[in-house]
Formats: sequence, C-alpha cells, structure tokens
Amino acid sequence: MNTANFLAVPASLFPEQEIARFQGRAWSYQELWTEVRQLAGGLRQLGLNPGDCLGVLDTNSDRYVALYYATVYLGGVFLPLNYRAKPQELQFMIASAGVSVLVVGERYLAVVEALLPELEQRPSVVALVPGSSFGLQYEDLLHDGLVEEPVDVDDGDTAILMYTSGTTAQPKAVLLTHGDFTQYVTSNVELADGTPRGTALICVPLYHIAGATSIMTNVWTGRRMVLLPQFDAAAWLATVERERVTHAFVVPTMLKQVLDHPDFAHRDLSSLETLSYGGAPMPFPVIRRAIEAFPPTVGFVNAFGQTETTSTLTVLGPEDHRLSGDPADDERKLRRLRSIGRPLPDVEVIVVDEEGRELPAGKVGELWVRTPRVMKGYRTNAGIQSPLQRDGWLPTRDMGWIDEDGYVFLAGRKDDMIIRGGENIAPAEVESTLFSHPGVEDVAVIGVPDIEWGQRVAAFVVRRQGSEVTAQGLIEFCRQRLASFKKPDFVYFVSELPKNPLGKVLRRELRERWERGEIAAEG
Repeated sequence: MNTANFLAVPASLFPEQEIARFQGRAWSYQELWTEVRQLAGGLRQLGLNPGDCLGVLDTNSDRYVALYYATVYLGGVFLPLNYRAKPQELQFMIASAGVSVLVVGERYLAVVEALLPELEQRPSVVALVPGSSFGLQYEDLLHDGLVEEPVDVDDGDTAILMYTSGTTAQPKAVLLTHGDFTQYVTSNVELADGTPRGTALICVPLYHIAGATSIMTNVWTGRRMVLLPQFDAAAWLATVERERVTHAFVVPTMLKQVLDHPDFAHRDLSSLETLSYGGAPMPFPVIRRAIEAFPPTVGFVNAFGQTETTSTLTVLGPEDHRLSGDPADDERKLRRLRSIGRPLPDVEVIVVDEEGRELPAGKVGELWVRTPRVMKGYRTNAGIQSPLQRDGWLPTRDMGWIDEDGYVFLAGRKDDMIIRGGENIAPAEVESTLFSHPGVEDVAVIGVPDIEWGQRVAAFVVRRQGSEVTAQGLIEFCRQRLASFKKPDFVYFVSELPKNPLGKVLRRELRERWERGEIAAEG
C-alpha cells in the first residue's frame, strides 16, 4: 500500500488525537492530514508527478514530516538529504537522484545557491522560510484545492531514496519501496486504537533510516511524536521531563553525552519506558553505565539494522539488559550485552566463509541476512543493481559470529579486518579491550601498512579527562588480555575521533591522517 496510508488510516479513525509536536506547536491527526493534502496540491501544481523525486535539506521539523507524506501521497520519491554532507557530496546526491523539487531550510540556502550552477538539471527550489532569493516558499505550496486520495502505487515502487553514510566511499543510493516500509511497520507495531501509546522523542536525523521509520511507526500506532531539530543533550533531558517521554532512540554518542551532562542527575526521567540505541556499535562501558544510571524502570533495547534492510534486523531486548543478582545469570547477560541480540521474526541471519559456505556457531565470518524487506537495489548510472546472493541472501559486509543461543555478535566491518602476518584481527575486539581501561574515553583501531607483517595494529585513543595513561601502559594492558599478535603496535593520542552524525568512526579519515603523518605515535 501507499505509505501515505500510515497517516491516512489513523487520521480517519481518530482525527482529534494529538500525534506530533514541534517547538511548542501541536498537531492532531486531522491537522497534519489536511496539511499533507494541501501540500500535495501545491506540489502537483509545481509539476511533481508520480516517480519524480523531491529532496529535503534541513534539520528535523513538523514540516519535514508533512513533506514526506505529501510526496508519497502523489506517488513521488522522497530524498532526505544529509545536512552535514559536504557541498560536493550534496551536488552528487542531488544530481544522481534527478531531484525535481528541492526544499531547503534557512541555514542551507546559501549552499544550495552555490550548487545550482553546477547542476545540469536544475530543480525547483522551495525555501522553508520566507524572504529567500528563490521566490518560492513552503506556504506557497499549501494549495486550497485538496488532493483527496493518495496515488495508487505498487509495493515495488520506490518511496524513499536514501544515501548511505559513506564512511569509506562515495555514498550509495538505496531504493526503499512502499512494500518494504509496509512490511516493517505492520510487522512491528499495531494500528492506533485511540488509547494512549505514549510519547516518542525523535532526535535522530530524518535522513537516517532510524529517523525515517520513526515517522511511520509512531504515526501508524498512535504514539505522539516530539521532534527536536537536532540532538542536544540538555534539550533532550529537558524534553523527556517536560513532555513525559516514554520512548526514545539514541546513537551511542548521544547516550554518552546525555550521561555526561551536568543536568542528568537533576532531571525527572521516570516517564521513560523504552530507551533504544543503535546506528553504531555501543561501547560496553557506556551501556553498562547507562543501565546503572537511568531509573530501573527503563527498558533498554539494542536495535541493529541497515539502510538496505529498512532498519532493524536484530534486537537485544530489555530482559537481556536487566541484571538479576544471580552470578551465573548476570555473567551470561553481561556477555550478551556485547551482542546485537537475536533476529526479528521476519529476519534470518547466517555466518558464511569467503566461499559463502555457512559456518557453525561460534565461528567468525561475514553476516548474511534474508528478509522480505530488503531494498529494491542500489540506483546507479547503469541502472538498478542488486547485491543479493543465491536464494535472496544479502551480504552485510559485517563480520561476526552467532552463539549457541542465537545471539549475534559483531567483529567489525569486512573491509576493516586487519591481517597481521596471516592472522585475522577484528578491530572491534581490540577496541572493546581498550574501552575497558579506565583511562580511555574513546578509541578506534585500524590496520596500517607494514613491509614485514603486511599490516600492524594502530589504536587512536582519546584519553579520559584527567587521565595520564601512556601508550606503553595501554599496549601492556592489551597484551595481558589478548593474544599477543592482537595488541596494538602503535598508540596515537588524539583529542577526538572523526565520526559521522550517527557516531560511526570515519576510519578512512583516520587512515588519511596517518598517511599524511599528521598524528605522532607514542608507542
């Protein structure tokens, strides 16, 4: 079905129910649905037809949500653009997607104005604020003539064109269909029934798959959304208290900033029922600290997924995060806290070797997944390309293993594996060990070229404030806890690690800085 029905159906049943709030403005289902149909009228008049692409370059807002639903209402393709992308990356995404209409927030108008002369196909530009040089603004799209019904679409028609984060290469254009989102949403949440379903705080960018799916699942199930333009730890804490937030999703960097903020101890977080995290590997010390610091009524959920699979694949649920006091049970749970949980009901996960042969429990290999909501494919100049292997399996490029109880553990990206003297080293294992040192605030491990060994292990470490830990001290710490060939050969102390907005380390940038000799090693 057309994903516009995620809003249309509950709006027809419970028109007066509040469903969204942004910067003090509340929206009922009916108000949001009316805005969407008015926008659809304006966009149709502007020339947006089924299959045409509408891009949005801005931070989160209620208008952003309305633009998504209006675009798919018309059968268009929605492109949420990364507002932190560099100008050349934005130019690549806008051009390769063939954007027909580009809606731009105030702070990005100058960037877009500079980009337009470089584009062969110039889109119609709409400013989200009045007074821009482009002439058209959001209010101009609120057409009096409502478009009464969503355009009929096939399940295989593209709803969202989403570019991957591009931590190691040019971002890839992932085609996600109406059928993909319908499968994900209806399998994971129930349709609204008019009863209170709580309040969800949305601070992850809407250009990320977790943000995109949040404005579908919450609208479909009737959970009021409170949107923050961007994440800010103080605003997050204040909003949870003021809006009595029950559900929230954070990436590891966000959770650590919340825990570190001086307001944390003074805010009432008792309304929180579920705190989900994902988007990047969660350092074990951070989640262990969070379990101890948040109210005991908070249920933690580790949700691991990919853009290519329409969000979540595996879940480590609240019970796996709660320590019972029984030594054997707690030891098992503490070990599993380092996992990403078990597959959802509509997901299969296997581990394979280099030849694609399935490996037994406990053996490290590449994770392959199979689910009915795998993307349509990657959009390229040569057409749509699918990475699916035999029988519909999708190689994730993530290395890992599955234990005897079906819990999945990550061992790092396939491209990040370090091969030292013929021995495979998973950066995640070395990072986890270094994270357990009290003097380490943050860490990333990469392989660097070496004539004798092929590669050697280099650790980039951010010291915890007040720590005087040395490189030799960290190397010895690892030597005592890891096989000798896995310990770091070099330790580089840095003030911070380069990361994308979701907290994933940009290892390519670290390698480039190392190659340019910009960082001096202490070990």
